[in-house]
This record gives sequence, C-alpha cells and structure tokens, in this order.
Amino acid sequence: MSAAAPAAGDFESLSVSIDDGIAIVTLDRPETRNVISDEPIVSELPAACAAFNADPSIRAVVLTGAGSAFSAGGNVRKMLDREGMFAGSPAEIAAAYRSGIQTLIRAVHGLAMPSVAAVNGPAIGAGFDLALACDLRLAARTAKFGETFVTLGLVAGDGGSWLLPRVVGEQRAAELAFTGRVIDADEAVRLGVVLDVYDADALLPAALDLARTIASQPGLATRYTKRLLRNAQTGSFDEVLDAAAEMQAELHGTAEHLAAVQALIDRQQAAKRQRAQQPNSGRT
Repeated sequence: MSAAAPAAGDFESLSVSIDDGIAIVTLDRPETRNVISDEPIVSELPAACAAFNADPSIRAVVLTGAGSAFSAGGNVRKMLDREGMFAGSPAEIAAAYRSGIQTLIRAVHGLAMPSVAAVNGPAIGAGFDLALACDLRLAARTAKFGETFVTLGLVAGDGGSWLLPRVVGEQRAAELAFTGRVIDADEAVRLGVVLDVYDADALLPAALDLARTIASQPGLATRYTKRLLRNAQTGSFDEVLDAAAEMQAELHGTAEHLAAVQALIDRQQAAKRQRAQQPNSGRT
C-alpha cells in the first residue's frame, strides 16, 4: 500500500481497505442507515477521496454501505429538531450545505479514477445522489432508489438536479424529482441508473470484478479517460478534442503505453508465426 493511501483505522464512519490498486470504501454507520449529512462522514469521505487522488497506485474505487442500506441520505431526525447542519438561520443552513454534504458529493464526483457504487440496499435522497456521483453503479436486488426531496418539501441540495438528468435524461429525471417516486432495482436497470442487478452475496464480488478490469488498464490513461468523459458533459467538441491532444502527447511518452504497444506487436507476430506453421489443409 502506498504511504498516501488511508488505512481503515483512520476513520470512524468509513471502513477502507486497499487491494491491488482498488480502494474499497464502506459507509459504516448501519445504525443510522448510513446517513451522510452528519459528522464525521462529511469530513472523512472527502479526506479519503483526496488521499486516493494523490496516490497514483489507486486505479479504481468501490463504494458500498454496511448493513441493510446503501444510504438513507440526510438525517431526518436532525431536520425535525433543527440540529447539526439544519440548525440556525437560512444563511447558516446554506453555508452548512456548501461546507458539508455538498463537499462530500463533490469529492466522490471528483475522484480522479473510475468509481463503482455497489448499491447494497436503499439509496434515498442524498444517498441516491451519492450513488449517482459514481461513474458506474451495480445494485443488489434489495436496492431502491428515490429522488425523494420534494416529498419532504425540499429540493436536491447536494447536486441531484445536475446528476440525475445526465443519467436518465431530462424528462425521466423530472418525473422522478417531481413525484419523489421510489424505483426498485429492476426498473433502475431499465432506466440506466445501474448496469446490472445481483443477489446480495454476489454484489460486492461483481463490483470488485468490474473494478479489477478497470484497474488492469494503464492508470494514467484511465484517469485521463475519465477526465475527458467529464469534460464532454460541459465542454464543446472542439474543447474536448484539444484536451485529448494534450493528454495523448503526454501518454505517448509513458512506459505503460510503450510496454502495451510492444506487447500488442509481440502477440500479433506470435499469431502470424502460428498461422504460418499450420498446414494449408483443403487447398489445391
């Protein structure tokens, strides 16, 4: 493990392990259904993400939840009691959103390497938006997803109104956000929210298999590919092409690129030799 990578003992609200370039992060407050609006998670998850970004050996991140839920989102008891980030004047609450839960979502969305959400149970409100902040999502059959803010008289305060339309399209995002309708795992596949659905005991192995496939690719190229895909969401075609040219110029000089090209040429030459040694059966 790189010295920059965090260890499990560094956190109260997270369980973190590093295995062969893959960071596995578990939201570890099952007694609260992994709410993400409280300390210490609003500080710890951004800190973990920053450490991953600074460590070139980390090539993929898997995010999941402990217990029966992925994340219930905000702490509704504290909303009712006007405690924590929900306390104070409107200006103070707005500042708490910006310095708290929005920082957490920004950190996950801003991971330099590909991220996979293994959604093990309900992902509701901000919990849904946390899953959407990941690049790829797999779900257990027990998973449910809901952009439920309007049912509590709220809006998505953590980026869901930007994230959701980019995953399901503007009209479906509007339907889900205006109604607060909760969808099950099968509908989530049909809408493109998740890639596939698994039995509970197969979910994390499937997420790790996907992460290992990603992590087997050249690390800098994978990070740059993610950056280009993100740039394409907001930049023009010409801007993306220009950025791609700059990245290619750097990547062509990397040892990983040169080794991969040499390996491809070696495989092609070996296949050519093998074909040449085969008898020309059936020819006259």
